[in-house]
Amino acid sequence: MGNITTCCIRGLAFLFLFGLFLLAFSDTKAQYNSENLFYYVDTEDSFESFEANSDHISIVAPQTYSISKTGILWGEVDSRVMEIAEEKGIDVIPLVVNPGFDRELFHNFLQDSSAQHRTINMMVDLALKHGYAGWQFDFENIHINDRNAFTDFYRKTAEAFHENDLSLSAAVVPTNTDFDLKTEYHRFLYEYWRGAYDLKAMAEAGDFLSLMTYSQHTRRTPPGPVAGISWMKEMIEYMIDLEIDPQKISLGIPFYSNFWFADYNEEQGGFVNGRGASYEKVMGLVERYDADMVWIENHQTHYALWSHDGVFEYAFIEDARSIEPKLQLLEEFDLRGISVWRLGQEDPEVWDKIQSLTTSK
Repeated sequence: MGNITTCCIRGLAFLFLFGLFLLAFSDTKAQYNSENLFYYVDTEDSFESFEANSDHISIVAPQTYSISKTGILWGEVDSRVMEIAEEKGIDVIPLVVNPGFDRELFHNFLQDSSAQHRTINMMVDLALKHGYAGWQFDFENIHINDRNAFTDFYRKTAEAFHENDLSLSAAVVPTNTDFDLKTEYHRFLYEYWRGAYDLKAMAEAGDFLSLMTYSQHTRRTPPGPVAGISWMKEMIEYMIDLEIDPQKISLGIPFYSNFWFADYNEEQGGFVNGRGASYEKVMGLVERYDADMVWIENHQTHYALWSHDGVFEYAFIEDARSIEPKLQLLEEFDLRGISVWRLGQEDPEVWDKIQSLTTSK
């Protein structure tokens, strides 16, 4: 009888411990296998962030190359970045930009086939020389009339790159429509910022698109989220509706925050201005003015406002709490991964979220 009682007690204890194990396991969020691309700029804060967090990075994308209207390419990647990338097995994919997002320069470039041929050849040669895995186009402020010429250039570049085992991607301004524009501001956005990207054609020609699902609100708008979750979903859903393979969509995530303030210059007089800010900068403002941070549930972000000599200033803040629902969109839509702007601006605690919710490809 004693042996039976002892066995029963041991059995119940085992079942209890096993139940606790299952409960703990069920509460653990699965890691999503994500291609984690992080943008890098040539500053020490960006380098320090890259160096400290390289274990969570699949691709580093330095914004360090520019083109001229004649197709001359110039720039370089910090040798320290190249050394760490080689050591950790991180792909280096530099960005190439129209400097200052100069619309006229890029228009002239697209009218010159010799300039395009020169750029393609220089990109191939530089990639093979320095060991870049490919390139990402970051051409912005393109007029919609240049849409077809830009798409043709993208296709030609993709063909040349793939012949040399190089990848081609593009950072693209997101949109949720190609015809239903509600206001004059949305007309402006589409004509000069959104409409030049033939998203489906570019997705088919290249390797992936980095969807810049941030800058929902900017200096041109009233204060609002950098990247509200419902807005991000709407932009992803438009891409899916175009029948773009979700594995060719890299979700743009902001590390930066925005704040708005009263400003003045001789040309404009008084006006409302907005500016991107690092987490450190914006939290300094919150502390300086003793402001309360408020969580907006519908947009999954914090905001704060304060009085500066009687005039209200506003901040919308990206931090570890706001990045979590963004990362959960990867699994919801079966996306390729993330494209994060930019290293050095983040809340340090975001890395714990990235580590717990993703495993870098």
